Amino acid sequence: MLELLTGSGLALSAGLNAFIPMLSVGLLARYTDLVDLPAQWQWLENGWVIGVLAVLLVLDVVADKVPAVDHVNDVVQTLVRPTAGGIVFAAGSSSETPAITDPGAFFTSSAVVPFIIGLVLALSTHLTKASGRAVVNMSTGGLGAPVVSTVEDVGALTMTALAILVPILVIVFLLLLVAMAFWIRQRLARRRRELTTG
Repeated sequence: MLELLTGSGLALSAGLNAFIPMLSVGLLARYTDLVDLPAQWQWLENGWVIGVLAVLLVLDVVADKVPAVDHVNDVVQTLVRPTAGGIVFAAGSSSETPAITDPGAFFTSSAVVPFIIGLVLALSTHLTKASGRAVVNMSTGGLGAPVVSTVEDVGALTMTALAILVPILVIVFLLLLVAMAFWIRQRLARRRRELTTG
């Protein structure tokens, strides 16, 4: 069960930022005992892969803070984030943690099934993020992009850390994210009404 929460948390995090969970998993697998990647995903801990992911993370973080560029970035990331979500879900849900000694028994079907589950989770997060970002940019004239992007990056980093260290808290964090998204949506709708009536 914990591996499913780990994989889900990583995939949902990838929907916000593809490179935070991939880089985190790679670094933790390479330099700590917190993550033990299965053989088919050990390439994530390769030094070159970690370096490329770090560069891509910096580019994504910067591009996502600039109004208009963030929209182009979201379009490009429509392919990247779900793919990253599939990878980290498959790697995270089949990795060995102290709670499970036989992670291969978690998914008895082919390796494609966990990848598809992660892809769908990351895609749903990404589509929600991209549509919400469009509303924020339109209602704030682009000034809200850096603030919202920073919140998304912190959310992705927090979700990744929870998914790896305390997977059960992924459920709590998801509920908080949904509540916060609902609150932000209500505030934006109220502000839009005030602007049209005032």
